[in-house]
Amino acid sequence: MPLSENIDDYIAREIAPHVDNFWVDRSKDKIGYEIPFTRHFYKYVPPRSLEEIDTDLNQLVREITVLLGQVERA
Repeated sequence: MPLSENIDDYIAREIAPHVDNFWVDRSKDKIGYEIPFTRHFYKYVPPRSLEEIDTDLNQLVREITVLLGQVERA
């Protein structure tokens, strides 16, 4: 809710019409701003192509196979 808005007005408008028996613990009120970092700072990076991922996975499988072969011989 905006800092300029009265909390009681907000509760009366947004909560009271929708909930019959509610209570608000005003001792837990906090004043401040929420900064949605994702919305302001996130830069979309498209995922790698499936072919590139498949190539990397195949390379890793080859490396694991070689390492397992070394373990079996030891």
